[in-house]
Amino acid sequence: MTRSQTPAAFFLGIFIALGLAAVGYQLADGLIRFKQLDRTVNVKGLAEREVPADIAIWPIRFSEAGNDLGELYQVIEQKNRLVSDFLLAQGFAATEISAAAPAMVDRQALSYVDASRAEFRFTSRSTITVYSIEVARVREAMGRLVDLGKQGLAIAGEDEGSRADFLFTGLNSLKPAMIEEATRNAREVAEKFARDSDSRLGKIKTASQGLFTIQDRDANTPHIKRVRVVSTVEYYLTD
Repeated sequence: MTRSQTPAAFFLGIFIALGLAAVGYQLADGLIRFKQLDRTVNVKGLAEREVPADIAIWPIRFSEAGNDLGELYQVIEQKNRLVSDFLLAQGFAATEISAAAPAMVDRQALSYVDASRAEFRFTSRSTITVYSIEVARVREAMGRLVDLGKQGLAIAGEDEGSRADFLFTGLNSLKPAMIEEATRNAREVAEKFARDSDSRLGKIKTASQGLFTIQDRDANTPHIKRVRVVSTVEYYLTD
């Protein structure tokens, strides 16, 4: 190597060394930042509401038995009218009341029944259903079923399929506010975790909204519903 080339080679070596040092620093800094991105906290936020049901479906069922099929149908028609008149007197519209065809059973045609021991050959079950948005009216009328009993009508109990169903259909109007509340609650939990771990809360890494559920508040108040949703959010943590 000539003397004129020696300084050039020296400075070239310095530049290469500086470049390698800079690259090494950037790689180290990048690894540190990447490692920091691995620090996350996963939290859940809950939102709940209690709301009144806005639809009631109330089946009223009764059974009859007899040996003359024609007479049995006449009895059923007569008692269906009693139920319909009772409901109309409670303030329900005719369009809210519907009657299903009676379910008839001929015991003589059943291979597993000894018809000779049965007092009545034919049995039937009739169902009158109320479908109404007047939930309070339905609940009030349910307390007056004893009036039908006084007229000789034996109404089936809840265990026999006469339990009223109460529904809530206004979920869409609640969703935005409840999702916002669940997300806010999740962030509050995450911020407390960050403070307790001497960290700062970063951006959201992932978020998922749970399913909305609608359940009776308890077994004795099916007309009051509890709506709930749980949101799951994962945040980055930084120093």
